[in-house]
Amino acid sequence: MPAEAHIDPERAAFEAFKALPRDAPIEMLNLVALRARAAYPEDRPEAAEGLTGAQAYARYGAASAPVFKRVGGRIVWRGRPELTLIGPRDERWDIAFVARYPDTAAFLAMVTDPEYRRAVTHRQAAVRTSRLIRCAPAEGADAFG
Repeated sequence: MPAEAHIDPERAAFEAFKALPRDAPIEMLNLVALRARAAYPEDRPEAAEGLTGAQAYARYGAASAPVFKRVGGRIVWRGRPELTLIGPRDERWDIAFVARYPDTAAFLAMVTDPEYRRAVTHRQAAVRTSRLIRCAPAEGADAFG
């Protein structure tokens, strides 16, 4: 993987996200590569636990799930990445899923929720790099193009 980590959205990307249409469902493609060892800030109690990235990500999932469900989010697809057939050979993903939100407001409500903000610390400790790609659901999902 490239040395540059992509863990949290950059401000310009987040502003572009907010400028897209807001009144339709959105689907977020998540690709996640985990750290071997979680990297919590030293002032966090978890720093002394020696958690793996997978364990820290599981804590993120458990802590963020209630907020995700409360805003109407749901996982519409999940899979285990096995091989990149087309793309950089050094990109390897541990987790892949698509999360659907009723609209942009639901996603924004989740990421600004205080409970979610506490949970995201586990994600930041767990993730080595990631991709979060907003997609608009399309008709005709049974054909290419």
